[in-house]
Amino acid sequence: MPHSENSPADARCAGVLLHITSLPGAYGCGDLGPCARQFADRLGASGQRYWQLLPLNPTTAGAGYSPYFSISSQSGNALLLSIEDLVAEGLLQPSEVSPGGHHNAGAADFALAREAKLPLIRIAADRLREAGTGEAFARFVQTNAHWLEDHALFTALQDRHQAPWYEWPEALKQREPTAIAEATQTLAEEIEREKVVQFLFHQQWERLRSHCHEQGVQLFGDIPIYVHYDSADVWANTDIFVLDESLRPTLESGVPPDYFSADGQLWRNPVYNWERLKETGFAWWKGRLSTQFHRFDLLRIDHFRGLIQFWAVPAGSANAIHGEWRDVPFYELFDAVREHLGAMSIVAEDLGTITPDVIEARDHYHIPGMIVLQFAFNDDNHDNPYVPDNHSENAVAYLGTHDNNTARGWLQQELDDRGWERLARHTKSAHSLRELPAEDQVRECIELLLSSRANTAIVCAQDLLALPKTARMNTPGLEAGNWDWQLSPEQFEALPMAWLGERSHAHGRC
Repeated sequence: MPHSENSPADARCAGVLLHITSLPGAYGCGDLGPCARQFADRLGASGQRYWQLLPLNPTTAGAGYSPYFSISSQSGNALLLSIEDLVAEGLLQPSEVSPGGHHNAGAADFALAREAKLPLIRIAADRLREAGTGEAFARFVQTNAHWLEDHALFTALQDRHQAPWYEWPEALKQREPTAIAEATQTLAEEIEREKVVQFLFHQQWERLRSHCHEQGVQLFGDIPIYVHYDSADVWANTDIFVLDESLRPTLESGVPPDYFSADGQLWRNPVYNWERLKETGFAWWKGRLSTQFHRFDLLRIDHFRGLIQFWAVPAGSANAIHGEWRDVPFYELFDAVREHLGAMSIVAEDLGTITPDVIEARDHYHIPGMIVLQFAFNDDNHDNPYVPDNHSENAVAYLGTHDNNTARGWLQQELDDRGWERLARHTKSAHSLRELPAEDQVRECIELLLSSRANTAIVCAQDLLALPKTARMNTPGLEAGNWDWQLSPEQFEALPMAWLGERSHAHGRC
């Protein structure tokens, strides 16, 4: 498979994983504004090639504000819009904006963000509509019509009915043409406003992306393999999901028992009707990936294993233990998408139980996989692919991802005595690793990461500050308390980017 010029397979480099919401922000969470551009400056100055992010899609309280369970897989999260930038653009007046009341006590407050920001964003959107949206908006609507029309109508209907789509009146639930036409006419103002909000997101994102590129920084995105049941994607495309006549899922997504959970993980997304997708030439996947590659320079496919075989669990099961693997027409899918989009820079999230067919599919297209050092020291298995001696060049290496404990939390709470001994064999400290201060222990681990044979090394921002377990972003299988970790302004300023740049250079990654 051909590589674009920014493929992680090309040369040694490094980057930082930090989601937008984890940036400091006075309105409940981080945003796409000045602080994000400042972080891009610091990444560029320290020679970092990648800024890795989590999905940018809208989040909801009902799904725990998880970016992996969104009402729309292709739209942008309005909570990420910068109020400061809207003021700078003249769409809001300084007198209309009061200072945010969020004090960044280590956790984002998404409920506050909704309360503080959404009314202002609606004002800005209406003001732009009144002034005339212009040719740029018209081009945006035309280019993104394959998802924007359904998303805007879905959002307006959700606001009206305050219920998931499968509880709407039957005619709307089944998308009967007369009901859709009537709703489109009745809710025309709300639909147009949502399109403008998405346009504002597009503008702010493009501004940030251009700024990153000026600093030599590439944006590394993340695409969840599945979509949320209560989403515009499922409502508008019921034929490509495994649903019964009443449009309820008969199978749900997940993974069998693994490192993270003895009962497996039951995600409860509807699974794809791959036979129907194949009949359509995989049109939905082409559109979805096209949208993401217009936003990102590099894209991680979450749960890549599910594109070769997926774990199908009977709907309503108590856990994910009693499922079965089912085949996916992966090569036909990937060839169709490649023919449609050309060269794609993709990383396969291939963690967990990986079978030879997954490795064969990944390597067939020369797609880099992932390495997590936290999985390297649990036993004396010399074939463990995460042990430093076994690292592949065509890979992206981490101490841990957003699904892992912080490095400090891992060292303090998860690594046993034998694990410490195994880890110490690979570090360069002149002193006993376990006797060092916690901050120095984490830095030794970052040094080990940067020394990896893998061409790309990504450091989580929490680990740059040696933060404890409380700074963990997500615990798989835990339904509450995830996704809200946030840097304080003081922590943001204290990020040791110069040190990271120096060490990246020392390991040939700048």
